[in-house]
Amino acid sequence: MSELQIDVVDLLREQFPNGSHPLVNRHTGESLRRNIEEKLLQSPQATIAYLDFSRVEVIDFSCADEVVAKLVARLVGGEYGDRYIVLQNISESHKENIEVALERKRLAVLGKQKGADWEILGVLNNYLRETLDFVVKQCEVTARQMAEILHIELNTSGTRLLNLYKARLVVREERTMSPAGRQFVYRPILSSPA
Repeated sequence: MSELQIDVVDLLREQFPNGSHPLVNRHTGESLRRNIEEKLLQSPQATIAYLDFSRVEVIDFSCADEVVAKLVARLVGGEYGDRYIVLQNISESHKENIEVALERKRLAVLGKQKGADWEILGVLNNYLRETLDFVVKQCEVTARQMAEILHIELNTSGTRLLNLYKARLVVREERTMSPAGRQFVYRPILSSPA
């Protein structure tokens, strides 16, 4: 996996060099999102983009919706290929507006607050949260392994893992595994909480 570090404030300063830099209003958010998208699409496939909010003082709902929720919606819609997004160094005030924007679109993304473990922001069903926790604990797993360990149907484990991958909350890669042939292996984007 490749990594792409994006400092949100630096990117905002590139756009608006003579102004202040709060993340407020839809126009600012749209401009910022387009620049993030450009950087994301220039990165190789299988890239994790870390959006760093450490120097962001304020993000209002309309900007959170434009930057985070629309990015995640397009990510889940497949517009960015096999790439992933993680929000870093978010504060409680950032989290509030970001979560509302994600919840309204029924989306989820991984986030990490300053000095805390990663968490799921937005909306994710309980069974998918449990599946994500399982993948993190296993470090990597196939649908067959998950079905055997959890004593669930193979199609249930496969569907859950596929849904996490479609939400870009886990990484999926195809491997040749003898004697079973080719299988998908699922891995966490981020390791278990530190």
